[in-house]
Amino acid sequence: MKRDSRLSGVLHVLLHMAEQGAPMTSEQLAKAMQTHPVVIRRILGGLRDAGFVHSEKGHGGGWMIAGDLADITMRDVYDAIGQPTLMAMSNRTEAPGCMVEQAVNAALDASFHDAEALLLARFTEVTLAQLAADFHERMAARSPKAPEQHHG
Repeated sequence: MKRDSRLSGVLHVLLHMAEQGAPMTSEQLAKAMQTHPVVIRRILGGLRDAGFVHSEKGHGGGWMIAGDLADITMRDVYDAIGQPTLMAMSNRTEAPGCMVEQAVNAALDASFHDAEALLLARFTEVTLAQLAADFHERMAARSPKAPEQHHG
C-alpha cells in the first residue's frame, strides 16, 4: 500500500517558503519539491482557503506564508489538507458475523483510536517555527565540507 505523503510535502513547501522570506512562484516551489507547478498550486490553494498562505499576482508576485510560523501547527496543516488517513491498517471486515473477528475488531479499533489521538496531539505540539529551527540547527551542525542537502 502506498503511503500518503501529502502532509510531509506540504510542510516541506511551507518551510521553503519561510526560508525564502519573499514571494515564491509555483515554478520555484515545484523545482524545490521535484514536482509539477500544478501540484504546488493545488496544494497551496487549499492552504490559502485555510488562511495559511496568500498569493500575489504579477511581477515579483508569488506565494507567501500568511502568518507567524509559531502560530501554525502541524495539526493545522493536517486539517487544512483534509485530514488524510493516518493509519494504513484496518479491520478485515467492518461488520463481521464471527464473534472472534468482532473481538479482534474491537481491540484493533481501540488501538487505532488511541494511536491516532496520540499522533494528532503531537501534531498540535509542533509548530512550523520549531521545524524551521530544527532545519537551522541541522544546517549549523553540518560539516562545512559536506554537500548541502537544502534544495531550493
